[in-house]
Amino acid sequence: MSDILAVAIRSAEEAGEFLLKNFGNISHVEKKGDRNFATNLDREAENMVIKRIKEKFPGHGIIAEESGKQLADSDYLWIIDPLDGTHNFIRNIDIFGVSIGVLHKDDFVAGVIYMPKDKELYMAERGRGAYKNDKKISVSSNSLLEDCSISFDSSIRYSPENMLKVLGALSKEVFNVRMFGSSARVLSYIAEGTLDFAVEFHDRPWDFAGGVCIIKEAGGKLTTLSGGELTHKNIGYIASNTLIHKKVQEIVDANI
Repeated sequence: MSDILAVAIRSAEEAGEFLLKNFGNISHVEKKGDRNFATNLDREAENMVIKRIKEKFPGHGIIAEESGKQLADSDYLWIIDPLDGTHNFIRNIDIFGVSIGVLHKDDFVAGVIYMPKDKELYMAERGRGAYKNDKKISVSSNSLLEDCSISFDSSIRYSPENMLKVLGALSKEVFNVRMFGSSARVLSYIAEGTLDFAVEFHDRPWDFAGGVCIIKEAGGKLTTLSGGELTHKNIGYIASNTLIHKKVQEIVDANI
């Protein structure tokens, strides 16, 4: 295990345990924009992660959901979501996690997702496979849409016309549709084969960065909504087990 992955794991677990300890004890909720919120705990957890990174890698860049960019032009870039599933957390729904992705010269080279409620640690380094609590994981083998359980973006209010059209088309083809309110949960489920694919229209880099390397190392695929290469500068994506990616892409393309 590299020093980078070790720091990512330690940071995610520390922040996750802090969040779990304080679950149900929010002292402040801040409205950030169009019905988006942050809590005092988001910021405290983020500071914990950033402190760990700076102690070991002071020259690395950081993009964090709450505090923004630091040294973002560095060869190594850490992208952090200290509390993925904030709205769940606020409503005492225990589907939330910590997500940390690491890039080297714009390539996703490591990722960690920690779901503290169930002590689930997902991790990957490029070329070394994907793991859940030290057990190797892989994406599902479903190749027929009719057998697929999928996740869809819950933020339909932002672009209901396009999103509902895509959702309607997908729902006619798949077995069932879920909305979890946490990208960390969705991406980790795809990596271990619990879900077959996800379509997200409005996820930001901190939402998906932790899951990119994990899904790829588990045998999956991620692209932009238009099918291009997913980078840390994109918004939205399709993530899948690879086998049904083309079919999903065709449905999305035909309905946007």
